[in-house]
Amino acid sequence: MKCLIYVLMVIAPMLLKAQQKFIYEGTIEYERRINLHRQVSEDDERSDWFKNLVKTMPPFHSSLFTLQFRENQTMYKIAGELPSIPMPWLMGPAKENTVFTSFNNHTRTSYKSVFETKFLVSDSLNNVEWKISDEKRTIAGLECRKAVGRICDSVYVVAFYTDEIPVSGGPESFEGLPGMILGLAIPRLHTTWFATKVQLVKPSDKDFSMTTKGTKTDRTKLNATLQASLKDWGKDAVRYIWWVML
Repeated sequence: MKCLIYVLMVIAPMLLKAQQKFIYEGTIEYERRINLHRQVSEDDERSDWFKNLVKTMPPFHSSLFTLQFRENQTMYKIAGELPSIPMPWLMGPAKENTVFTSFNNHTRTSYKSVFETKFLVSDSLNNVEWKISDEKRTIAGLECRKAVGRICDSVYVVAFYTDEIPVSGGPESFEGLPGMILGLAIPRLHTTWFATKVQLVKPSDKDFSMTTKGTKTDRTKLNATLQASLKDWGKDAVRYIWWVML
């Protein structure tokens, strides 16, 4: 009897896993939330009048994005228009990115609006070193596992991915985990992306068509351009560069 119980305890989870239905194509809706109050730090050199003005604004700015995916491709873009705020420049650049990822070709193309200039950035996939933990949480009805990575040398990223969607994608340019990223937080940017729903709607080829407009560049050249253009912007420059390079 004890042997039978032991066998059931070992075999049953394996059978359940084998019967699990994976999601290989569909559409994910993400809510991005930016803490506007935290975009201005306590040691900011601007006047107290400006800081108090920021505090009169709603603390969070929310916007919706969609990620259409299939086994070898993802397309991330804003859903509708970006909700306006009294001081839109407070959020900085590149808040309406369109990002197309081809896993077969190991390439990514991003359309970014950086102040008055539109960039079309083509490059290979990012090489984020993720550390996966045992912490789990449920997002949009799917069980996710926590992972921590780092971008721009010093900016830590917390992600929650689900292996129920075995596509290594996520919002913006984040990928590289053994499943789809449904939750993302960048503490130093005081911003989160969390999936609100996953729809099993098969995307068409047209859904993955990418614009050809914009100044063509790659990540290295774009970073050099930003460093040169924003060299006199102080602390804002660093945060703006982080945003553009997501």
